[in-house]
Amino acid sequence: MTATRAPAAVIDCADLVRIYRGDGVEVQALQGLTLRVAEGDIVAMVGASGSGKSTLLGILSGLDRPSAGRATVAGYDLTDLSARRRLQYRRGAVGFVWQQTERNLLPYLTARENVELPMLLARGPDRSRRAAELLRLLEIEQHADRRPAQLSGGEQQRVAIAVALANGPQVLLADEPTGELDEAMSVEVLEAIRAVNEELGVTALIVTHDPSVSEHVRRTVQIRDGRTSTEVHRDADETGAETFTVIDAVGRLQLPSDYVHRLGMKELVRLTLEDDHVRVHPDRQEDR
Repeated sequence: MTATRAPAAVIDCADLVRIYRGDGVEVQALQGLTLRVAEGDIVAMVGASGSGKSTLLGILSGLDRPSAGRATVAGYDLTDLSARRRLQYRRGAVGFVWQQTERNLLPYLTARENVELPMLLARGPDRSRRAAELLRLLEIEQHADRRPAQLSGGEQQRVAIAVALANGPQVLLADEPTGELDEAMSVEVLEAIRAVNEELGVTALIVTHDPSVSEHVRRTVQIRDGRTSTEVHRDADETGAETFTVIDAVGRLQLPSDYVHRLGMKELVRLTLEDDHVRVHPDRQEDR
C-alpha cells in the first residue's frame, strides 16, 4: 500500500521573532511563533488585541520583516527578499483583504474596474473575463458597474476578495475581514472566503479576534503572547472537533484557558506518564 503524502505547507513559519525598538523601549511582538498551513487549507488565527496576530500578518503580507526565525510563503523566503522579488510576491503570490472596507477598493472605480486594476498593473491577459468570473463566483456580478459607495459593507468585502484573487495568488490573507460588519454580513463574507477556497483551491488564512469564525474554517489556531498555543480541528463532515496544544522547541505547552479555569489549575500541575500519553492533574494540597 502506498503511503498518503501530506499536503505541502504553503505557509511555513518557524521560531518567528519580531522585536520593535523605539525611544528606549523594546517590545517583543512575536516570541518564537511556529505555524504551518497546508496547501488548500482554510485556517482562522484567533487572538486578543496585542497577541501578535497583526504582526504575523504584516510579515506574511510582505509589509514587514521578522527579527529572527524563518517564514516561507508560496516558495518565497520572506526573510531575504529583494525589493523586486517582494513586489512580485505581493502582486502575484498573495492576496490581501483589509478590515477597513475603504482600504480595499478605490472609490472612483466600479466593482469591475477595481478587480481589473491588479491585473492591469501586472499586465495580465483577459482582464475582463477574469473579473467577470470572480464577481460571478462571489455572487456580486449584478453590481459590477456600481462604485463602492453604492454597495453594502458585505458587498464591498466580497468585491475586495475578488480584487485579492485577481492575479491568481496561492494564498489569501484576510485581516479581520468581518470586523466592521453585522452578523448576517459577516456570515456572507466568511462563506464567500470558504467558497473561493473550495472552488479555486486557494489557501486562506483569516486573522481575527472573533472565535465564531472557527465555525467557517477547518482549523482554528489560537495565538497568545506572540506564540501559537492551541488548535481546534473540525472533522471533514463538521460534526465534531478535536483540540490540540502546541509544544515548542524546549518542551513548553499552553493549556486552553477554559480547561485551566474549569479544573482550578494554579501554579503547579501534576503530571503522570502513561504508556502512550501524559495525564495532567490539578495539584491540590490534599493530594500530597
